[in-house]
Amino acid sequence: MAKFKRIFVIVMDSVGIGEAPDAAKFNDLGADTLGHIAERMNGLHMPNMGILGLSNIKKIKGIDTAETPKAHYTKMQEASNGKDTMTGHWEIMGLNIQEAFQTFPNGFPPELILELEEKTGRKIIGNTPASGTAIIEELGEEHMNTGALIVYTSADPVLQIAAHEEIIPIEEQYRICEIARELTLDEKYKVGRVIARPFIGKPGAFERTSNRHDYALKPFNRTVMNELKDNQFDVIALGKISDIFDGEGITEARRTIDNDDGMTKLVETLKQNFTGISFLNLVDFDANYGHRRDPEGYGKALEEFDARLAEVFPLLQEEDLLIITADHGNDPVHHGTDHTREFVPLIVHHKQITRGKELPIRETFADIGATIADNFEVRMPAYGTSFLSDIK
Repeated sequence: MAKFKRIFVIVMDSVGIGEAPDAAKFNDLGADTLGHIAERMNGLHMPNMGILGLSNIKKIKGIDTAETPKAHYTKMQEASNGKDTMTGHWEIMGLNIQEAFQTFPNGFPPELILELEEKTGRKIIGNTPASGTAIIEELGEEHMNTGALIVYTSADPVLQIAAHEEIIPIEEQYRICEIARELTLDEKYKVGRVIARPFIGKPGAFERTSNRHDYALKPFNRTVMNELKDNQFDVIALGKISDIFDGEGITEARRTIDNDDGMTKLVETLKQNFTGISFLNLVDFDANYGHRRDPEGYGKALEEFDARLAEVFPLLQEEDLLIITADHGNDPVHHGTDHTREFVPLIVHHKQITRGKELPIRETFADIGATIADNFEVRMPAYGTSFLSDIK
């Protein structure tokens, strides 16, 4: 019989907690997302995460170390060869990705761009690594005048297509991205995700909308989510989780507009009667603040998330487990606009904890998936070690 009836997993997208041992390999020596944000903010006000033991993992300026933490805590090292969203999430659910997805620091190959133009009937402008907001400001007016698609990438293995919703209707934007996804399934490209990036507004005042949609590769192997679904457990995906796993192993998916909406959807899920997991990604930390190198905005978003946790605690039941973690780092004071190779926090809370303890450092994110599989007595993943016996 399962030890916990419901497990809630919150991924604070990109909230790293200091450079990983192999950070040099990724050009990320010195990265420390939480630490550098706290320094820039002259201290973070996150009392709820403080109570859970965040500063017990590593001292974060402004957050007190908990004398009697309400959670077990540690940090996790990524085992996979990458530092992107898909790699992090897939590893959390039991996979190990050693063949990294491809990035395109010089833009996409001319043959791919030509084929995309032919299949969509639209010219392409951009085709360069760029900040999403910056390239829209730069090319948005030309796009509106010509109907050309703004294609860009980043330090991540993604092909992003931006278009104004009044110039190209959202359904056509999605169809265009589906075409791009088909074209980039070719082994020679290895693009992790194609992302629709719709926007509205006028030149000088463009604004991206919440109609973003990610078209990801399917996981190359079964995850713990597949095992749960096949054994009649609920797998409720909140935010972009369904996109990240291309719908695999999911019984119910709910989109979110932003972090705040994500927490609202989590609160709604806490009020549901189900058996299985709720899996939430909070993307704003990464998309709105990490990549844009905005430590103050990032810090404010962290404090807002912490405030919403006050609504979560009273709704947790005796048979519930709450896991808070991240998928990679994105240090907003680090060079470039790339993700950063960091440890991520692991906070594990349930109502039976009277005094939380430090768990051993995890050597792979897959320990979360292994723990979930162990709890629900489904097939264990090939990677990961359950810490279930350590948290009861």
